[in-house]
Order: sequence, then structure tokens, then C-alpha cells
Amino acid sequence: MTTHAVSWQPLSAGERSVAIEVLVNGPLSRAELARRLDLSAGSLTRLTKPLIESGLLVEVSEAGVPVEVRQGRPSQPLDIVAESRFFLGFKITAEMVYGVVTTLRSEVVARLDQPLTAHDPGEVADLLGEMTARLAERFPALAGIGIGAGGHVRDRAVVGDSPFLGWRDVPLAALVEERTGLPVVVENDVAALVEAETWFGAGRGLDRFAVLTIGAGVGYGLVLGGRRVPFAEQDRGFAHHWIIDPNGPLTPDGERGSAVSLLAIPSIRYQIRAASGRDATYEEILAAAAAGEPMASRVIDEAARALGTLVAQIANFAMLQRILLAGEGVGLMGVAGAVVDEAVRARRHPLAAPVDLETKVSDFHDWARGAAVLAIQVLVLGSAEG
Repeated sequence: MTTHAVSWQPLSAGERSVAIEVLVNGPLSRAELARRLDLSAGSLTRLTKPLIESGLLVEVSEAGVPVEVRQGRPSQPLDIVAESRFFLGFKITAEMVYGVVTTLRSEVVARLDQPLTAHDPGEVADLLGEMTARLAERFPALAGIGIGAGGHVRDRAVVGDSPFLGWRDVPLAALVEERTGLPVVVENDVAALVEAETWFGAGRGLDRFAVLTIGAGVGYGLVLGGRRVPFAEQDRGFAHHWIIDPNGPLTPDGERGSAVSLLAIPSIRYQIRAASGRDATYEEILAAAAAGEPMASRVIDEAARALGTLVAQIANFAMLQRILLAGEGVGLMGVAGAVVDEAVRARRHPLAAPVDLETKVSDFHDWARGAAVLAIQVLVLGSAEG
């Protein structure tokens, strides 16, 4: 089933700058908007008029309620019409596809998850097409699709290498566009999450900010000057070689004592299995450590010290205002947060400011929301942040 994209007039560079500023920071008065963008009142009026006429912007009262446009120069703040368009975000794992629908301001309004029973690119694209068709029945004003995948992604369109899916050089954007009729953007899943947190989350308004994720792997994204810093190692498993403790554990995935060997969920489970001969879930290991079980406590405390060391290293070298810790492995903080904090302090100068470490309890729908934010950026506002 093909879904036709809603019409959207391309924005000029000036209109785009206004729309982005209001989208991320609105509602804003015209005076504040002009100050932020260094525009005259006349220039701002010229740029906002077509955005209001198109339904992208609206004048609101101080309480945020849309108001009727008046003659002359209105005094009401401007805001985005968040429900004027909807976006799909998909996060692909080895076993599942997690889907969300968001508004223009990335508020999740629907979810749809489906098991991934095959990794053939065509079959995966078929599944994404079917999920899109189901969601389009409820949200016909779809403007685009964002897809997050673990691994190396080229040109926001081609999955160059994904160890989780066993893919090489898969033109995923084109495959899904063929099945849906919607524009599609594909990106590394960590990069997508960083973009979402920069625009709408913990990093909004910050100049220097980082996202550290722990879960199936270890991911890292850096924001400087309010923009994500793209780097080739983002999606090439750099954490496999980020050595935290040269004498640390050796696991099948990652060098000895690397961030992955110490912190990734599969590595933690491997350590318990190798030592005890029994298989346990990550949640079971955390519960055992919380109960004082010696083997689980040793592995989790070692992981916590590694996390604290990693946070301190990032803070020391990047001099950040905040670090967001996210991913399905953040339950570690609930069990061994004190060990993490102790390790951070031990590896920072005694007079250094405390690290602003924010923990976000997240699931795969947060990653899917990040992919939807890519669609908002690239497909609507024409802002290729990456």
C-alpha cells in the first residue's frame, strides 16, 4: 500500500531559521524572535507571514491558546502548530521494529511494534510499509519517515554496515520510499537520539552537551555550539576499542577492558554465564547485585566503576555542561549509582565542578522518536543537522 505525503512548500533559508527557532524554543514573542535571529521588525514580518498563512505558525495567547489574527502588528507570541503534520519514526533491532508517530514537536501520539522475523532487506522494507499503512489510517497527514539503525549509515539513506542485521550497502531509504510514497531519512540510531535530545530534550539550549548510551552496545554523541558533531567512528563500534581498564574482562564483543566489554548488556550477561554457568537476564543480574549476591555484585560494581571512569573522561576532555545517560542499560544507576558517582569524583580534579549527569530511563520507543526527529529536521525544515 502506498501512502502519499502531504503537500509542504519548501521553506526559504530565512523562513527556515524562523521556523526552527519557534519549533525548538517557542512560543516566542516577535520582539524576542527578532532579537534571537538579529532581524528587523520588517524582515521578521515578511518571513513570518507565509508561515502563518501556510498553517505552520500560529499566534497564541500568553496561555498558549491560538488567537484570531488582528490587523496591524500583533503582540501575541508565535508558536508552531504541532499537529499540522505527523511523522513516523522506526527503530530497527535484530528482533523487533519499534514504531512511533509524533507531532511536529516530537510528542509521541501513537506506538506500533512488530516482531522482525527475517533480516532480508526487502522483507524488512515490506514490514515497514505495512506498519506505515496501518498508522496512516489514523494519521493521514504524514509528512515523512525517519529510521534509526545500529551501524554505519551513508548519506542518510544507505545502511553501509549493520552487524545487528547482517547488512552491507542496503539502500533502505529507497526501499521504504518505494513502498510508502513518503520521503524517508535513515541514520545511525545513536545520532538520531542525540538530535532528538539536542532539539527537544536534555540538551535543548545548551552549547556543549553529550549523550552516552549503554545497552546492547555503548554509544556516544557530542554536541558543540548547539550542533551534533558528526564523526566517522559514531557508527563503527568505537567503544569496542575505548579501553577503560587494560586488565578488565575479555568478552566475545570488544577488546579486553573496553567500554563494551565492561558495560554492554551482552558482555555483562556473558561474564555471569562464564563465571557461574547459568544464563541470567540483565534485570535478574541487577536484582541479584542489589540483594548482595557476590558474583553479580562484583560484575555490576566493576561496570559501575567503568561507567564513572567513562563519564569523567568525557567531562574532562570535552568540558561539557551536561551529559545525558540513556539506553536500556541505565538500570545500572539504580543499583550502583553511588559507585558511579565515586568513580567520577575520583577521576576529576578535587576543585572541578560536579558533572551534571542526567539519567533518562528509556526504551526503544525513545530511539524511534529520535528517528522521527530526523524526519522533522531533514524533510520539513530542510535542516540536515548531521
